[in-house]
Amino acid sequence: MKKSLIVGIAVGALALFGIAWAAAPVLAAQALIRAAKAGDENRIEQLVDFPSLRESLKSELNAELMARMSRDPRVADSGLGGLGMMLAPMILSGAVDAVVTPEVVARMVTTAEAPDPTRRPPPEPAGDEADGDDIHQAWGYRSLNEFAVTLTDRDQPDDHLALILERRGLFDWKLAAVDLQTSPAA
Repeated sequence: MKKSLIVGIAVGALALFGIAWAAAPVLAAQALIRAAKAGDENRIEQLVDFPSLRESLKSELNAELMARMSRDPRVADSGLGGLGMMLAPMILSGAVDAVVTPEVVARMVTTAEAPDPTRRPPPEPAGDEADGDDIHQAWGYRSLNEFAVTLTDRDQPDDHLALILERRGLFDWKLAAVDLQTSPAA
């Protein structure tokens, strides 16, 4: 009798641990979304690994900028195009370092748009547009240590922004990267 009780308690404890371990990124992602909608910059700072996020954004935006520049015949045919392609990453890097703040993360989460340091920020949405109800969310693990929340604006269904949360310890997760997907997901 005692042995079966101990085994039952151990199995129950193990099951609770597994459930908590698997649910931790979902709870962290929900906390990030709530903080973004509420504009709680202190909470966003706790939930985001800003150095990792900035590096990820630099990489994603550089790749997108290079793709745009290589498709533009004015840049490709110009002798200055090569110079522009060499200087663009440095300029973009400095701009991302300056632009990525808790406020910008909140805007990313609520609008499903990555910051574009080459243009002025859009005006704040008013009324019902500000609550992010037109943003579709898809949730899922990418690996044991990566969890993605893919955001899609219903008005632009071909553009996706994946917020990548990474594990920091057993139950702690932080937004550490983004994945820009400007074509339909396969």
